[in-house]
Order: sequence, then structure tokens, then C-alpha cells
Amino acid sequence: MTGGPATLGANSDRGWRAFDTVSGRSSRPLKKRLRQLPVSLSERPSARLAAAPPPPPQAPTCRLDAARGAAKRWSMFGFRDIFIIQAIVQHGGFRAASDATGVAQSAISRRVRHLEDRMKITIFERDGRGVRLTAVGRRLLEEADTLITQRDRILEELTQNIMAGVVRLGVAETLSHTVLPLMLTELRRRHPLLRFEISVDTSEQMARMLMADQLDVVMLLRDQAPREATVTPLPPVSLGWFVSAAHFTIPQPARVEDIADLPIVTFPKGSLPHRQVEALLSPLRRQAAAVHGSASLATMLLLVDRGFGIGTIPHDLVAGWPQMKLQELHVATEARLPDLEFVIGYLPDRNEKIGREVTSAALASH
Repeated sequence: MTGGPATLGANSDRGWRAFDTVSGRSSRPLKKRLRQLPVSLSERPSARLAAAPPPPPQAPTCRLDAARGAAKRWSMFGFRDIFIIQAIVQHGGFRAASDATGVAQSAISRRVRHLEDRMKITIFERDGRGVRLTAVGRRLLEEADTLITQRDRILEELTQNIMAGVVRLGVAETLSHTVLPLMLTELRRRHPLLRFEISVDTSEQMARMLMADQLDVVMLLRDQAPREATVTPLPPVSLGWFVSAAHFTIPQPARVEDIADLPIVTFPKGSLPHRQVEALLSPLRRQAAAVHGSASLATMLLLVDRGFGIGTIPHDLVAGWPQMKLQELHVATEARLPDLEFVIGYLPDRNEKIGREVTSAALASH
């Protein structure tokens, strides 16, 4: 009898503790049943447990912990909980809410109690006259109403094909002063739920951002548009030579040689307008013409207005800044500048729907 139940309990404490840990249950019922068995049988599991106790459970990984934490947060409360609370408040108590919803009063009470336990808050104060929301309960209900409104809005937008969301739009500065305001006004009229994040940059940079999925739609010079993009031509933008009459006196019609000796302000170096100006002026000089590049059209206007030099500026832009009082030079045919050709483009595999809509609004704004 030396291997009886008492020995089983004494020699295998570590094994039973391991059993409790791994199984997540108490080993007491199993111990009780083993003690009722004959000694010869009760010794065998004892020997196996003592000789080879189950390995301790491995520590959960960080990813598993994060998943459990996220699941716990998401399961904190749901829309069903919100509807139950609303019913209690609207109908004046648990019993009335049960009658109105067809849910058993006990189920309503249990759901509220479990919700309070999970969130570690008190939603209702209970007394002999009924229940009423606590301050925390009122805050929860207010925020819950916002959640329901947002849910209904999202469902309506998705199921009724309403165009909404944020459009990342890249625009050359030349168009930001002309086409862009009219285009956005038209888009707002058509789709009031659309929101825009507008980036004004060089055509070269916007092409890179489009390919990197940092922009949805771009309005840029045709020669910079990526080959993968679907593009639609926009009306050409005409350029002129402009000067501040208070600082320069130039014979008109001005010839190329009349312009070549003057400081020139134009688009940034590397851009098509900058290359065209250099190609027009440099062959007449032993050294390159003094061509200054600016990515900011507003800066170009100010430099020309203050007498820094003469500028190649879009006609539409000068017309929009009458306070500058810039004068257009009448130039000989060989000194005229070609129009700027812009396109609006998007990648069809990512943004075809919004791209087509923005394109339509851009064309309609002219």
C-alpha cells in the first residue's frame, strides 16, 4: 500500500500543476477519481506524470499578444449593445425595452452587465424608481450615436455608388492659377462628398509621385507624362514676353537679339519652356544667355514687376494679376514662344474611375 493515493498526490504536484496550466482546468476532479481507483491503477498515471511531466506552455509571441489585444478591443462593444442601450433609454427601463424589442429582460440585463464588466464602467444607475444613465453612460451614448451616423453614411455611399473620399491631385503651378479653381468648383458641384489634397509641383516630380502611388491624378506638361498613364490633352497655354515698362525700354517689335542681352526669368531649369528659351537665345551669343529659372510663377511675376528682368509668363496668369501692371512685348515672329501643352493623367489600373471624373470636370471648366 505504499504507492496509494497519498503517494500519488505527494509525488506528482509538479505534474498536476503542469496539467492545470496546459489544460486551463482544475485537476481536482481527476485527482478525486484516481483516488477511488485500485492502488495498482492509481500508481501508473502517477509514475508517468512524475517521470515525464508535460512541457510547460510556450510564452505567446508578440504577434499573438497583439492579435489578442486587438480582438479584445474590437469585442469591447458592438452595434447590438448600442441598440440595447438606446432602447432602455428611449423606453424608460429594462422591462419596457424588452417589450419594445422582443428581447427577454434577463438577456437585456445580462448584456448590459457584461458590457459594464468589459469596459469597467457603470452605464446605468439603478434604484427603486428605475434606471438612468450615468455621466459616463451619456458620453458613451453620444459617441455611439456618432458611430451609427458614420456607419449609415458609409453604407449609403458604398451601396448607392456615391463618389466620396480623398483625391490626391498634383497640379502644375501654371494650371493652379487658371484651370484648377474652375475644375474643383465643378467637381464640388457634382460630388460634394469628395475631398482634395492638392500638391503643386514641377511636372517631373509629379510624374514620379504618380508612379509611386503618392498622387491619384496629375495635371502636367505632356512631355513629362509617364507612358503608363492614361492622358487627355488640355487646352494649350500661350506664353508671352513680359516686362516692367518702368525698368526696361525695348524696341518693338523686339527681335531675338534685342532680348538675348537681357536677364530672362522663365520656368525652372530642365523644364521644356526653359530649354526652349535657351535654344532660342544662346545661338546668337558667344556665351549662354542669362536665363534664370523659377518653379514659382508668383516669384516670376514679382521679379519681372520689380525690374529684375523680362519674363516668359502665361497670358492667363498675367491677366489674373492686373495689379502688377506688366507690359507684353510685341516680338518678331522668330522670337515667339510655342504654347505649353498640358495633359491630365492617371494610372488606369489604380484610379480609373476618379481619373475619368476629374478629367471630365477639367475639360468642362474651359
